[in-house]
Formats: sequence, structure tokens, C-alpha cells
Amino acid sequence: MALTRIGLAGLAVMGQNLALNIAEKGFPISVYNRTTSKVDETVERAKAEGNLPVYGFHDPASFVNSIQKPRVVIMLVKAGAPVDQTIATLAAHLEQGDCIIDGGNEWYENTERREKEMEERGLLYLGMGVSGGEEGARNGPSLMPGGSFEAYKYIEDILLKVAAQVPDSGPCVTYIGTGGSGNFVKMVHNGIEYGDMQLIAEAYDVLKSVGKLTNSELHQVFSEWNKGELLSFLIEITADIFGIKDEQGDGYLVDKVLDKTGMKGTGKWTVQQAAELSVAAPTIEASLDSRFLSGLKDERVEASKIFQGDYSTGLPVDKAQLIEDVRQALYASKICSYAQGMNIIKAKSAEKGWGLNLGELARIWKGGCIIRAIFLDRIKKAYDRNSDLANLLVDPEFAQEIMDRQAAWRTVVCLAINNGVSTPGMSASLAYFDSYRRDRLPANLVQAQRDYFGAHTYERVDMPGSFHTEWFKIARNNSQN
Repeated sequence: MALTRIGLAGLAVMGQNLALNIAEKGFPISVYNRTTSKVDETVERAKAEGNLPVYGFHDPASFVNSIQKPRVVIMLVKAGAPVDQTIATLAAHLEQGDCIIDGGNEWYENTERREKEMEERGLLYLGMGVSGGEEGARNGPSLMPGGSFEAYKYIEDILLKVAAQVPDSGPCVTYIGTGGSGNFVKMVHNGIEYGDMQLIAEAYDVLKSVGKLTNSELHQVFSEWNKGELLSFLIEITADIFGIKDEQGDGYLVDKVLDKTGMKGTGKWTVQQAAELSVAAPTIEASLDSRFLSGLKDERVEASKIFQGDYSTGLPVDKAQLIEDVRQALYASKICSYAQGMNIIKAKSAEKGWGLNLGELARIWKGGCIIRAIFLDRIKKAYDRNSDLANLLVDPEFAQEIMDRQAAWRTVVCLAINNGVSTPGMSASLAYFDSYRRDRLPANLVQAQRDYFGAHTYERVDMPGSFHTEWFKIARNNSQN
């Protein structure tokens, strides 16, 4: 057989689907997996799905040698030690100038370490975020490659065809930057995704618990929302979920799903990075805390017995008005979640010297990925207007939208609180906005407290310099007089 254009190692569903996507776009591909049955399964799928040019290999040497030089191999294996093991297996057969691409959700510093190790061996390395899940991998994901620019140019022609295609803005891929920037951007994408999902869940909870909407009504509401400013993949699938009946019993399937959310770590990494960078990301943090609390199912069941009672106000609710208010609150909260994510990326880019283009990131998230949404086009335009935008909230268009929606936003949060329904994401988003928009916060008192007990000093609003006051002595003298 003739040499293939590219190789892919790691044939779980994501790996299989990406391999088939690459082959379908006209690039012959070699595939390899440590468990050989996965290789055979992928080749069979390729035959069944259009006789695609996918060639399977059961040993790493023949796999590597089947690829044209300079060889490019994509890995899609579990993050951490399995990546290092796969690199070791492949590198034993690769030659100087060949390239390895990690397509998993890897910690960015691991990617930077591996890039240096590969460079010492004469190999090129990319860490590439892949978003869109199984369907995206097969039909067009959003791709976030970072690392060696030379390596990116090796496969740019492939990525431009394999990525999701958006009619007005092109393929959802771009060279992100050097080092671990691709993995970092994908990590924050996932953090924004956590926030987005939590906010949607809260909208559902308010509509169901306070508005008493049925699943059929929720299906209609979310379907309608998906025709306007909230049009997005997550709103679309939420509408679908509310329309699916339980095949194994009565009623709707969503009501039978255990209220316990899993996670794989990227949301936690995002919050940790926000803290390391001193960037406020309360919406994303609230979404992570909500997942932690959801995991305490047994404790929550016991607590519900202790704190029994009717927490609802019992007041009549205008259902149509509630639906409209929740829609506006959800949209305003989403702006805050995206603003926080972009600020994390901006701060890390400044720290590492990556020079990331936030408008370009918004562009490649418009299709293929989980957070794809119509308003990403407006985020792109906001950063195109001002690439040094301090915060998405102060872009003139978004600022006006927030102002237009804040009354509904406050109404929904207050209504939820008064009815005992927790809205940590919406509440955190509103608090973020209210803190950011104020020219003076009660931080003056906190700093005075720090100076009182720890002599940490403080600045003044009326004169320059650093000051310390003997608060304790003055307070004692005042009490004695």
C-alpha cells in the first residue's frame, strides 16, 4: 500500500470518529491502538461508512512506518501517564522532524514539558484541544492547536477541512499560540461550559419549581429560546432532553436521571488557574461548587428531612412574565460567564507571553464545540472593535444589553431566593456585575481590618503613599476617654 498522510493512535470513540472524519475529507490515515480489537473495529466502521481510506495496524513499528514523512501522529488517549506511555511507544520508531499531536484534555504544563522533551529528540509536538464530543469529532469539531508552529503547518491543510465549517467565518480552527496555549484555551472553554450548563440548569429549576412548568412546556420554552439570542448547542440539546419520554417506565426520562453531576477535572483546573492569576470567576466557581454539592446526594436527602417546610411564598406567578424574565436573566448571566473565561485566558496570555487573540478564539468556538452559540459572533466583534477590552461587560453593545436586562435578572434571583430555590450561578453573575460596576466597594474596611491585626498597611484615597495606623491603641484610648 502507499504511505498514508497521517496517523492516529488511541481508538476509543473520540479517536475512531476523528480518524473517520479525517479519512472522509480525503486524507488516507493509519490507525493504531494497544487493544487490537479497536483497530479492527475502526477499519470495519470505515468500510461501512463509505469505504473510507483507513488502514489499521496492530504493532507500533508498522503503524509509524506506514505514514509518509515527515510523519504526523495524533494521540487521543487519557490524560496523564497514558500520554507519556503512548509517546514512549511511538517515539521509539519516529525520526527527526516527525511530529506528535496530543488531542486530549491535558494539563497545559504537561504539554510544555513534553514539547521540550520531544525537541531534545528532534521531534515536534502540539497540544490540541478538541471540542464537540463524539459527534463533533466525526462531523467537525472546534480545534485548538498550540505548540510548535512548524508542526501546525505540517497539518494545517488537514485541520482546515476536518474542523467544523461556519459559513460566515470559516473553519473552526486556528493556530492558538506557543507552548501549552492550546490546552489552556480548551481547559477554559470547558470552564465556561461548566458555567453555561449550571446557568441553564438554574433557569430550568426556577421555571419548574417556581413557575410549575411541565416538561412539555419546558420543551416548548427552550425550543423557542433557541430561535433568538440564546440560540446555542446547549439550549438546543436541553430542549431535546425535555421532549424525551422514558422507554423503561412512565413519564419523562429527565425526571429519572439521578441529580448527581460527574466531572473530569477541567472545570476544577479552570477555577484553580483563576485563583492563581487573581482573576474573579465566580460564575464558573459556583458551577463547580454546585457539582460538588450535587455529589452529596445521601447527605442532601438526610438534610431535607431536618429542614422540612414549605419555602415557597405561595404568591401567584405570571407564567409568561416569569419565562421572559428567566430568559433575560439567563442571557445576562451567560455574558458574565464568558467574560470571566476570557479574562482568565487574557491574564494567562499576558503571564506567558502567548499573545492570544480573544476575537479569534470566539470565532473558532462558533461551530463544532459544546459552547457554540450565536452570540459568540458578537463576542468576536467586541474584541475586533477593541482587542485590549478590559472586560466584555464594558463593550458598548454588551453593556447596553446588561443594563436592559438587569431588572429581570434581579427579579429572578430575588424570586428564587424567596422561594428557597438556589441559583448560585445567576446570583454569582449578578454579584460580579454589581461589584464590577461600582466605583467604590467595602474593600476599604477589609484593608483596614488587615492593617489592624497584621500591620499590612493601606493606601488612602486623598493622598499618595502607604500608611499604617495603630488602630488597637487608638481604639483603647477612645474607650477610656
